[in-house]
Amino acid sequence: MLLIECPYCGPRDETDFKCGGEAHITRPEKPADADDQSWGDYLFMRTNSMGTHYEMWCHSHGCRRWFNVCRDTLSNKIHAVYKMGEPPPRVDDPTRSRSQ
Repeated sequence: MLLIECPYCGPRDETDFKCGGEAHITRPEKPADADDQSWGDYLFMRTNSMGTHYEMWCHSHGCRRWFNVCRDTLSNKIHAVYKMGEPPPRVDDPTRSRSQ
């Protein structure tokens, strides 16, 4: 069970939250000009990385606000929690050097 630190309400049990998937996905710059391949990539293609992963979470049973979480997918350790619109924090990821 994860203990997630809501940036607005403080630490709560993970059952209070809903994961919204990968964070920082960029919408096509000119949506009207985007082809099917660009839209398909935007909607469906995710990194699904092992190690450090940036995700969107909603405090659905609390303040109902969205925020971002930097979490290690191997250990479930949460490295950082930050509000939407803030830049993602730099986190050292030891698994990246092994896989590259």
